[in-house]
Amino acid sequence: MGKAGHIGQKLSSTLASTGIRSVFLHPAEAVHGDLGRVGQGDVILALSNSGSTEELLRLLPLFKRMGTPVVALTGDADSALAKGAEVVLDIGRIEEACPMGLVPTASTAALHAVGDALAMTLLRSRPFGRDDYALLHPGGKLGRSVLRVYELMRTGPANPLVLDTARLSQAVVVMTNTPGRPGAACVVDRDGRLEGIFTDGDLRRLVERGHTDFEVPVRQVMGKRPRCITPDTLVLTAAAQMRELKVDQLPVVDVEGRAVGLLDVQDLLAAKFV
Repeated sequence: MGKAGHIGQKLSSTLASTGIRSVFLHPAEAVHGDLGRVGQGDVILALSNSGSTEELLRLLPLFKRMGTPVVALTGDADSALAKGAEVVLDIGRIEEACPMGLVPTASTAALHAVGDALAMTLLRSRPFGRDDYALLHPGGKLGRSVLRVYELMRTGPANPLVLDTARLSQAVVVMTNTPGRPGAACVVDRDGRLEGIFTDGDLRRLVERGHTDFEVPVRQVMGKRPRCITPDTLVLTAAAQMRELKVDQLPVVDVEGRAVGLLDVQDLLAAKFV
């Protein structure tokens, strides 16, 4: 209830964001049907600095009847709430920061801190990595910070591949006709391993030098040993690499060096990385 209830809502949100199913159960609403949110195997985390919140105490017998264990997060280890709980997390008796010593301030900060510590302890106790976090945070800065290249890269028909034995004219056709018009073609051998890359910039430079023979093999004019990335590379890392190299595309290769995709600057723009 009250300020502790707001801390409880925040803690519930933190737990959910780290893959632990959690809902906020308002004590007053609980006795009017919201107890249906509680199921077998659940644990109740009850927050009350005083440990004597009336609306919370009336739920303890109901939780006992339902066989749902209670963890009390409180500032009074001798309170009725603490005595009715299976586990007590005692924040200690804390003097409030307000001049009257009444307004919940320091105590709610302590509830918040211990709640977050509990959430992080639970996080460490089970397998939960960056990919899991990314799945739960697809939007905004948080989601972008853990996004992997394989989630943005161009694959299949959108991956512009050309054999190293192909003529330059064929490479230009691939660059032009590939969906999304990436402005580059990844040059591969017959096993699909990356040999080089040919870009719009390479084509312009050839024309500027008067080299307009489109029948030459693309391997003679491609950029050799291009910098590339793997599908599991963080997109943030790939974007920084593209800025450093001043390139608009990066080939994506698997562990055997096969060109499995292409990351284009347009993809980063669409995802708001640049």
